[in-house]
Order: sequence, then structure tokens, then C-alpha cells
Amino acid sequence: MEKTEITALFEKYIRKLRLTPAWDIRLEFVEDPAWPKTGDFKIDCDDRKAILLLNTANPTQENLEEVIVHELMHIKLYPLDQVTESLITNCFEEGSRASAFAYQQFFTALEQTVEELAKCFLLEFGENREFSYGRCRKARSFNDLYEGLKAIE
Repeated sequence: MEKTEITALFEKYIRKLRLTPAWDIRLEFVEDPAWPKTGDFKIDCDDRKAILLLNTANPTQENLEEVIVHELMHIKLYPLDQVTESLITNCFEEGSRASAFAYQQFFTALEQTVEELAKCFLLEFGENREFSYGRCRKARSFNDLYEGLKAIE
């Protein structure tokens, strides 16, 4: 996919998600082959500015449109993210097992929610409605996960 096409998709989705004009969001392409992520963002919540970083050197996800929507959903949900993170830091001792558990549960639920919203949005408005399976390709198979476990009798 060409950078002009990617930029057009980015512009489409910042409007569809009603992120602009309330937010100033810029798209930057990461061309470092060592960068391990396909997408990420940097954010200044107080100034309502964000930079969406998109790996064009070696993305692990096949559908960059899906990645754009996913990352923009993170920006859309960022205030909720910050409230929840503040609750965790104020309710649990830093470094405690309870704090680690709360963070792990929160970030897993956040990532699953963002991805589900991104999929729904992509199915409704996407030009490429094929989901990316790049992370699945790197994961262990179902059988591998259970290899060596003892049978319950």
C-alpha cells in the first residue's frame, strides 16, 4: 500500500471517529526495520495532540487500515484508559502482586475492547475488510500450548 493511500485512510478515519477537530493528530511513518510494532501512538492529552506511528518497513499485520483504526480507537478511549490507570495506581501498592494483576487485567481488557471496536468499524466502513492474522502466525499452536500436560483422570 502506498503512503498516499495510507494517509487518505488515516484522514478518513480521524473524521469518521470524530477525533478532529477536537484533537490534532499527525501520522508518521516508521521506516526502521528494527521497530517491533506495526502501530503505536504518542499522546499529549492535556494539549489534545497525538502522533500515530505506523511501521512501513516491516509491519507484522497485513491490513494497515485495520492498524490505523485500532490505534485511533486507543486515542478515542484514552480518557477512560487514564481514569482506570489512575484508579489502579491509587488503589494498589506500586509493585504489589495485586497491582500487577490489576494492570494485566486492565490492559488485556482494553486491548480486546479496542480490537473488537476496530473490527466492527472496519467491517462497516473499511475498504479492506480482511482482518490481519500476523500475530497469530507468530503464536504457538493450540496443541503446542497443551503439550506435556498430564491428562485428568
